[in-house]
Amino acid sequence: MESLSYNPNLVPWERPAPNNVAGKGHIERPGKVANIVWQTRAAAPSAYENALGDALEAAFEGGAQDPQDIVRAFNAAGFLTVDSQPWTEARFLSEMRRLGA
Repeated sequence: MESLSYNPNLVPWERPAPNNVAGKGHIERPGKVANIVWQTRAAAPSAYENALGDALEAAFEGGAQDPQDIVRAFNAAGFLTVDSQPWTEARFLSEMRRLGA
């Protein structure tokens, strides 16, 4: 068997040609793309939303598997709803829907 110092099966190199047409699979032109709502926020997260995120992380780190576990973790940690009430499963699910809308 002959020893080769190169790979004869490689495709010859071609200089890349820039594509100036924006579209699917390409970098979009600034200001020419629809602003998709679910990828952006109308405002910075509130202190409550940041605290909710921290409480969710702590609940999952503590082993929470379902909404009931999350509610138990929130109430055990003393984290209250936006209107200063203890959490219930219905209230938690409603809040997730509201924030995800």
